[in-house]
Amino acid sequence: MTKRPRIHLIDEIRGLAIILMFFYHAFYMLGYQFDFKLMSDAQKFFEPLQPPFACLFILISGYSSNLSHSNFKRGLRLLLISLGFTAVTVLLLPKLGFYGAEIYFGILHLLSVSMLLFALTQKLSAKIPEKVGIILCLLLFILTYSVQSGRLLFINLPDVLYANGFTAIFGFMPAGYYSADYFPILPYVFMFFCGAFIGRYFEKNTLPRQFYALHCRPLAAIGKKTLIIYILHWPLIFVLGLIISKF
Repeated sequence: MTKRPRIHLIDEIRGLAIILMFFYHAFYMLGYQFDFKLMSDAQKFFEPLQPPFACLFILISGYSSNLSHSNFKRGLRLLLISLGFTAVTVLLLPKLGFYGAEIYFGILHLLSVSMLLFALTQKLSAKIPEKVGIILCLLLFILTYSVQSGRLLFINLPDVLYANGFTAIFGFMPAGYYSADYFPILPYVFMFFCGAFIGRYFEKNTLPRQFYALHCRPLAAIGKKTLIIYILHWPLIFVLGLIISKF
């Protein structure tokens, strides 16, 4: 069997997404944890762009699930890493005098759970045609997008769903709940699965030549190392803030 060429455009888009995420988090931490007003102003300016770029990152992560030999192992490993982030931000940083950076269920938690769910349902989802799966996931994403606000489209949901931190994991965020990085299962798991169906479609269909061409080698290289970059960028920003605050 001839090996299908790598779609370098995916790596480049993923690289761009992680760079934009790096700067957004830098603006947030330097602005609100270290009181640099210029950074907090920049964070407010770019805040409307954060959801679409995060969705792009989640979509591509779903696409990559088709390339993994074991999504269960991949998801379990990422879950342990994400729990490590929670331990550091919830238990360690407050002891150092830094509050408001607690991450209870961020994008890494979401991706890890999505990978595990994908692994458990992969045989079932394989029976769904790619185009049907893409459309269905997009519709479910739109349908559940407003659950954090207490609604399912225009239907008000019962208050009993919004009980505590556990229900917040699923998108039913109670009053007073806070997570510096918050990406609940609903609606974002559907964006992950949408990416998985897109990946299947790409595997079966020949795309325009530009998808396979290498447009920017550094961006593609960054896109292949997004997990390690994401893990390292938080402590890097934190150390940068400590250094700048000394001057």
